[in-house]
Amino acid sequence: MQRLTALDASFLHQERNGAHLHVGAIMICDGSAPARNEFITHITTRLERVPRYRQRLAEPPFSLGKPYWVDDPAFNLGYHVRYTALPAPGGEEELRELAGRIFSQRLDRTKPLWELWVVESLHENRFALINKTHHAVVDGVSGMDITTALFDVDKRPARSKAELARDWSPAPAPAPAELAAHAAWGAITTPLRARHLVAETLEAPGRVAGQVRRSAGGILEIARVMTTASSRTVINGTIGAHRDMQWVRYPLADLKAIKNSLGGTVNDVFLATIAGALRIWLTEQGESVDDVSMTACVPVSIRTDAERGALGNRIVGMFTPLPIDVADPAERMAAVTRSMQGLKESGQAVGADAIAAVQELAPPTILAQASRLQFSTALYNLLLSNVPGPQFALYVLGRELRSFIPVAFLAQDKRIAIAVVSYNGEAAISILSDSDHIHDLASLTAAVEASISELKTLAGKHTAARGRNKAAGHR
Repeated sequence: MQRLTALDASFLHQERNGAHLHVGAIMICDGSAPARNEFITHITTRLERVPRYRQRLAEPPFSLGKPYWVDDPAFNLGYHVRYTALPAPGGEEELRELAGRIFSQRLDRTKPLWELWVVESLHENRFALINKTHHAVVDGVSGMDITTALFDVDKRPARSKAELARDWSPAPAPAPAELAAHAAWGAITTPLRARHLVAETLEAPGRVAGQVRRSAGGILEIARVMTTASSRTVINGTIGAHRDMQWVRYPLADLKAIKNSLGGTVNDVFLATIAGALRIWLTEQGESVDDVSMTACVPVSIRTDAERGALGNRIVGMFTPLPIDVADPAERMAAVTRSMQGLKESGQAVGADAIAAVQELAPPTILAQASRLQFSTALYNLLLSNVPGPQFALYVLGRELRSFIPVAFLAQDKRIAIAVVSYNGEAAISILSDSDHIHDLASLTAAVEASISELKTLAGKHTAARGRNKAAGHR
């Protein structure tokens, strides 16, 4: 048995009133879909790399503590791997509609928290894989590792006899009394861990004091930024259970060309693109944007190299102003770059990690309240996630993965979430929305395209101007 961390458990606490806390991806591959038996066999040989995919939640009696991950004695891979086909003409519009329906359905908590859909009849002789995994299982960066567990870097990888013959037997399911005993022991040892922290402080006050100062500074910075997330627009409010999806794809080189010309990072280009798109879109919705203060939550991985590939969440949310009130694209890009640089220097990540560490010592009732605060609209208006993927081709059963389109999640009061993943030279920007309240997501997608076009034009002018100045200097 392995107990959920406080952060993982918080994703379970927040799944209510239409908020589905699963994430995933839409993966478009070349060729026809593999036969079901062949694909099931392929996944079976890979599940050892992702043991959480064969585990379910086990709740201690009387809510004595956080849930545990335990092997599912009734695990049935066929339940989790599902085949479907698109109606004609089998284009990406049909694929988006299917993805919206799949991500509108909450995962069954009595089973391992994931599904993998194989979608046939995609046009241009392609098929798609739609992966849906609960956020309690995996974060974005670790998720890339899980996804690549199903893929190979070689088109025809060698298979060892040991791998093909490997079998799995679930560990015996814990009895309620065993779960209660584990939870009770956790309740006893939590004060002991707190005493240990106090003892560390007394033994090495200088070192610990430095850590406390850094953590306190980060927590104060989070509190300061929280106050900027005050403006309510159509993107914040009560949400329903139904989802809509749109996406756009660009060569990663386009985003790099913008940052090379205008400064900043690729992530800054992404944030500036979304700020510009929201300005365009909200104006079209009849909302004023010139006096709007908006804060974005940007998840940042604190996973070390030693933790790479491990399941569970090692992320913290960092909060940054999103300058949708800035009309000039050059000023908007500069504002984002300044904000992100300040964010890196502010210690927010240290503060957020400190909050997470304190939550580990909290009893379940306090943890539930803390998780509500973490996802409150008071903290941020919009989730913007950027996860770098592998910059080389991947294959599943000899078929090349062409596009990797991320799917984020909507927390309470968040009607839109936007994510970008870069894979093999392509950047895919996806928009997930609450279709019960956002009825024209295509117009927001068009605004994203207009915003990035605006930045590309601006970058081109800057590059050309530098070229002319350089040529003039040589004369």
